[in-house]
Amino acid sequence: PPLGQHIAVARDQAFAFSYEAVLAGWRQAGAALSFFSPLADEAPDAEADAVFLPGGYPELYAGRLTASQTFLGGLRGAAEAGAWVYGECGGYMVLGEGLIDSDGARHAMAGLLPLETSFAAPHRALGYRAAMLLADTPFAASGAQFRGHEFHYATVTREGAAPALFRCMDSAGKNLGESGAAVGKVFGSFIHLIDSR
Repeated sequence: PPLGQHIAVARDQAFAFSYEAVLAGWRQAGAALSFFSPLADEAPDAEADAVFLPGGYPELYAGRLTASQTFLGGLRGAAEAGAWVYGECGGYMVLGEGLIDSDGARHAMAGLLPLETSFAAPHRALGYRAAMLLADTPFAASGAQFRGHEFHYATVTREGAAPALFRCMDSAGKNLGESGAAVGKVFGSFIHLIDSR
């Protein structure tokens, strides 16, 4: 199922990675999509009942994103108004409290999830994932299984006490533990979801 009936999707150089098949599936299920550019300091459509921050390269534009107060304020406003807000990989990092770039500079992010990520000491995570939901979301109820892909160089340097979003295994069946976070209607992880299992 789609994230909402009207989904505001971030799309620019910082949020360039989304599976078109997923977006097409949302449209086929009856959802309307609108697009906005965080780098142009655009807020998600205030009429949207859901916001999707896909993956990309926010670490390359972290300073600009921190300065994009219309975007960050609109994102926080959507969450406060009760919209579902979902981030994958780069989008997940932007939902956090801060992002440390490869030079060690910290950039404040949206602060909707209690985590901080860093590129100062790159750590590669790459591969297909089997992910079981640990929270109820518009996609499915807790316990549902999804397939996804993880590829990033970020390290989570600080995590708060938020419930995890997924329990994960790699393609060989190795238990990778819990991943992501869910706080109210805001949720995300490093995994790019492909489809349900």
